[in-house]
Amino acid sequence: MSPHILVLDANILIRAVLGNKVRQYLLAFSEEVDFFSPDTCLEEAQKYLPLLFEKRGIASEIPLQVFSKVKNLLKIIDKSIYQERAIEAQLRIKDRDFRDWPAVATALLFNCPIWTEDKDFFGVGLPVWTTDRIHLYFNSLQDKSEHRLSESECLV
Repeated sequence: MSPHILVLDANILIRAVLGNKVRQYLLAFSEEVDFFSPDTCLEEAQKYLPLLFEKRGIASEIPLQVFSKVKNLLKIIDKSIYQERAIEAQLRIKDRDFRDWPAVATALLFNCPIWTEDKDFFGVGLPVWTTDRIHLYFNSLQDKSEHRLSESECLV
């Protein structure tokens, strides 16, 4: 296991399939960072991706293949693992979107930041990164990393 862990929210998983930027980061840093996602985030992405494909008029076969490859870059965390931090996580997120507690619990358990576009995570007492700033996190890992990327080098 890497000393660097990021918890990915469902919206990041969706963006990894529908866009290039997130997927490029996942591929570029998969050796230096462990990308964790609670099982519920994976389920949420699996639920909404087909609806988004349909809405955008995209045949689902290729994006689902991309999603399968994205899942291979993740460590899916089962509820039986993050459950031990459930009460604390639920208390922290209860006034926002209570359904997000598994991501908070996972981040608490592994003492790591969350990567999300969901503003509900701000103020829960954990570091939170958004895609427009995540390059700062990755660049801080190793100043001389061959994978060093600026935001402008990533496709939107």
